[in-house]
Amino acid sequence: MRIDFNASIAGLTLTVALIAVPSPVAAQTGDFYAGKTLRIVVGLAAGGTADVFIRGFSAQLRKHIPGNPTVMVQNMTGAGGSVAANYTYERAEPDGLTIVFNTFHPLAQALGDPTMRARYDQYDYVGAIGDIRVNYMRADVVPGGAKKPADIIKADTVVVGALSHSDFSGTLGQLSLKVLGVKYKPVVGYRGGSDIFLAMQRGEVHFHNTSIGTFRTRSAAFIKSGEGLGISYLVPVDANGRYERSKLVTEMPAYPDLYKEIHGKLPAGKDWDAFNWLTNQVGEMAFIALAPPKIPPAALAALRLGFERATNDPDFVKDAMKRNGIPYTYVSVPRGQSIIRDLAAVSPAVVETLRGAIGGPN
Repeated sequence: MRIDFNASIAGLTLTVALIAVPSPVAAQTGDFYAGKTLRIVVGLAAGGTADVFIRGFSAQLRKHIPGNPTVMVQNMTGAGGSVAANYTYERAEPDGLTIVFNTFHPLAQALGDPTMRARYDQYDYVGAIGDIRVNYMRADVVPGGAKKPADIIKADTVVVGALSHSDFSGTLGQLSLKVLGVKYKPVVGYRGGSDIFLAMQRGEVHFHNTSIGTFRTRSAAFIKSGEGLGISYLVPVDANGRYERSKLVTEMPAYPDLYKEIHGKLPAGKDWDAFNWLTNQVGEMAFIALAPPKIPPAALAALRLGFERATNDPDFVKDAMKRNGIPYTYVSVPRGQSIIRDLAAVSPAVVETLRGAIGGPN
């Protein structure tokens, strides 16, 4: 079982210093992208928090790819991001001029979602960025209004918004409630997190799982008004029950701490095992960049180098701290490939539990 330890700011600063040293990789990239245009396909609705983040990061990426190509971002929504991923794998030329930059959807692969026609290990991995996932809800879903996170146990039936039945954020939300022992009903078919948030504001949805950055930006006024309440942030737990709390998240407890406050012990059982497996997958890798298989080696080397440098750019780190109060973490090529291998090796028992946990009320 993998634990996701949050990178410290000092660690990020050290990484920035290290990448400033000339790398042998730079010599391998040449000027492949000089005078060219790199198209980044995004499987998210335009204008959403994640889309805005990816567009901002893409501007950083241009500066750090050797050759400084023009970067064009194209939204291609549908099937929770699978339309964009399928297009990149099946139709994009393997010339290094098109990549997909999406949220990571391990659940779609684990469950064999028919809308996802390629596995993650069939692409050329470029890079990924990690984030912290959080749960929040409408305060009025609890009779009399929730005053603290543990009050969620008093709720009757909680409506959870999701993009699809294999949407990991919806499944994380459902499993969060299922493990706690709270009844829920999923509502699927939203185009993106922004649509779910609007539905939450209208009272159609009660509960949502999102990133800490989105919680602190898009949802900030909703929380400050008292209409919404942060419930927990997710942390992977190892086989010995160990986990690491984030010093930078103070609005809500870590999920295991919330569970202990309500039930007096750490969670256990098959539902917890499936939930913890999924938390391990997405807790370390939130956004992933992939290229069609067998692109030119010089292009892949340039993309990987640019992605690593952009993620660790001091301006990017500073902006993340300003917006979110927490840095994003870079997922290296070896680490990202390891996570993808772990996804391919998911146990049948976990898959069976995941199937049973989604698609209907508990």
